[in-house]
Amino acid sequence: MSGLRRGAGCAIFRAMNILSILIGLLAIPFVLGGIIPLLGALNYLAIPIAVVGAGLGILSRRTSGRNFNLLMLLVAVVRLSLGGGIL
Repeated sequence: MSGLRRGAGCAIFRAMNILSILIGLLAIPFVLGGIIPLLGALNYLAIPIAVVGAGLGILSRRTSGRNFNLLMLLVAVVRLSLGGGIL
């Protein structure tokens, strides 16, 4: 494993999950702000943030970070589709 300890790989995957959750927490204000009428354009900012967080969550062995970001992504896309932003 090129100099890595046996448990170091597990720590990297755990860190990816934590980083994914933190990125999801960064997306929350954009998603919640985008629910408010006339502020739906904030969801266009929330979608890329949630996609990056979900990508990092996929690299992790745990699923909580990935699922959290997918939930943020789902809420943002549904709100945009209801407002006519995504057809």
